[in-house]
Amino acid sequence: MEERLLDLLTRLEVRATFFVQGRWVEAHPSTAQRMAADHLVGNHSHYHCPMPLLSDEGLVADIESAERAFAENLGIHPRPWFRCPFGAGAGDSRVLGVLGRLGYVHVGWDVSAEDWAPGRTAAGVADAIVGGLTSGNGSIVLMHAWPSTTVDAVTAIVTRLRAMDTAFVGVDELPFPPVSTVPW
Repeated sequence: MEERLLDLLTRLEVRATFFVQGRWVEAHPSTAQRMAADHLVGNHSHYHCPMPLLSDEGLVADIESAERAFAENLGIHPRPWFRCPFGAGAGDSRVLGVLGRLGYVHVGWDVSAEDWAPGRTAAGVADAIVGGLTSGNGSIVLMHAWPSTTVDAVTAIVTRLRAMDTAFVGVDELPFPPVSTVPW
């Protein structure tokens, strides 16, 4: 499914940001390489567990495992972009502190179509995304690369948003930092 999505984004001339797990990079290195060549790629942990459940040492080990997968398979470092699995830890000062010490910032989202949920249709995903983008410049959309409904919804989403003069950029191109930070 990810390859179909990458083909579609290329055809539509859309740059995206993908937050991927280290273990996924290890399992799908050629797809991950293609992703990293055309889009921004950020760290989404190695094992995709809720970050607050890990000790500080566990957080470091999981994040560094993902970094090794990125380095060995893609030749890149995902820093500074990180997204906590499930968003768990995005508001946790301890988790954000560890991320900050490792050189990361957490990137959240403004709109989610819950494209992973059973029974979601492509039309429902498109309506949720387009209808949810009411915050103006800098809105971040959460979608997943693996559901078929996501791939099936992308053309409608892009077409409808382009009709509204929307630009598609990676989080590194947003007009303000899309991050959760905590002073330490």
